[in-house]
Amino acid sequence: MSIDAQSHETSQQIHPNLSQNIEYCKEMMGNSNDLMIRPFQCLHKWPAVLLYIDGLVDVQILNQAILKSLLQRRELPDFSVDDEHLIYLQNDVLAASEVLLIEDMNDALNAMVAGFAILLIEGSVRGLKIGAAGWEDRSVSEPISQTVVRGPMEGFTENLRTNTALIRKRIRDPQLWIEEREIGRVTKTRVAVLYLEHTVDEGVVQELRKRLDEIDIDSILEGGYIEELVQDKTGTIFPTVYNSERPDTISAALLEGRVAIIVDGTPFVLLVPALFVHFFQSPEDYYQRADISSLIRMLRYVAFFIAMLAPSFYIAISTFHQEMLPTTLLISLAAQREGVPFPAFIEALLMELTYEILREAGIRIPKTVGQAVSIVGTLVIGQAAVDAGVVSAAMVIIVSITAISSYVIPENGLSIAIRILRFILMLLAAAFGFYGILIVLLITLTHLCSLRSFGVSYMSPFAPFIKNDLKDTLFRVPWSHMKTRPVSSGTTNVTRQSNKKNKR
Repeated sequence: MSIDAQSHETSQQIHPNLSQNIEYCKEMMGNSNDLMIRPFQCLHKWPAVLLYIDGLVDVQILNQAILKSLLQRRELPDFSVDDEHLIYLQNDVLAASEVLLIEDMNDALNAMVAGFAILLIEGSVRGLKIGAAGWEDRSVSEPISQTVVRGPMEGFTENLRTNTALIRKRIRDPQLWIEEREIGRVTKTRVAVLYLEHTVDEGVVQELRKRLDEIDIDSILEGGYIEELVQDKTGTIFPTVYNSERPDTISAALLEGRVAIIVDGTPFVLLVPALFVHFFQSPEDYYQRADISSLIRMLRYVAFFIAMLAPSFYIAISTFHQEMLPTTLLISLAAQREGVPFPAFIEALLMELTYEILREAGIRIPKTVGQAVSIVGTLVIGQAAVDAGVVSAAMVIIVSITAISSYVIPENGLSIAIRILRFILMLLAAAFGFYGILIVLLITLTHLCSLRSFGVSYMSPFAPFIKNDLKDTLFRVPWSHMKTRPVSSGTTNVTRQSNKKNKR
């Protein structure tokens, strides 16, 4: 029976006899070798034992702040009340930052697997749990999935407290509030909710609290669990929760009035509410000049439409609408396709599936051979397919520009949605030409306008139309003109900067 199940059925009071407590711990943990038992004479007066899990505690804290304090000789006061000596140890002896009284052995076991050391004393029915967590963590390094040319090179780690500190370092405001809770009956994963109290919409925070409290699951191993469990139930392929491994991105979102969710054990932090325009914004947009940022952002929107529509446009034109092409180009395409045995749709489907397989292989394959596989996949297979007459050279160009354009989108969640939508568009283009493409686009636009993320319209500020929020959508105006926060993010504090002009 698990510790968690045992604690739900009945409590196990700490026994005055140390041997019985030690045997209970061994039994519940299956005599695991990482259960460390350190008997000693506490302050050279009381028989005691220190219990902890090897690898989950900081040895320096254990030796300097706990054992060194408990093994010293000192003149002790008279203790007339039961367990008064525990209060004395808690307040006057132990140098650790977190020392709490416990009365239940199951609480002690759960505390040990969370990185606490447990102190039990002969004859006492209570004990002390002492904060000594110190497992190995990955150091702060450059983010891998969201790289920039200019800007901070710090990324989140798998440690929750490190991640909150990275945000605190950027937002030095006491009104940055952090609420922590444990989710997962077995894993007891720590989840932190961060928001700026004077900026956030309290309704969004309340809704997030409600959804988190409704989660009843045995394990949370990554932020994706939380994302799927708290997102709006809309049955959509489009992401309605944003994620990032960059502290500057999360800090900027908090300053706009959004809410961050940090899950212990993952470097990816979630953000709500998430709007469609957020997935086209890169942190580098705000470190470059406004004109450069605007050009790059509009380029992303162009790449978005290319990644979504290029194969379906090629299929529709080559199958139904040849009259739209110049005569010279039409003759050239016809000559290329003369030896191809498949219609344009099958040709595009084969190439797209081949590329998707190569993309997945590039992710899973060892890095030492990844480059070689990329060269084989892109050059050798592509050229061989054209020479063998399986596909036309034009189709190779279309698939290549589609693949490159999909990487321009900063957030991978939206890129995946476009990959799914691309196959639907190809099928309808093969069946109905441009009419099929138009039908899919209208249905997709209607669907996007119907989505909401924690009560906020997904297509804001376009639908509903909010004029003041357009300053940071298709383009970015200079900072001197962005005096207000975007209302579409749900903020209640609109003012970002004063109307006073900077003196030069």
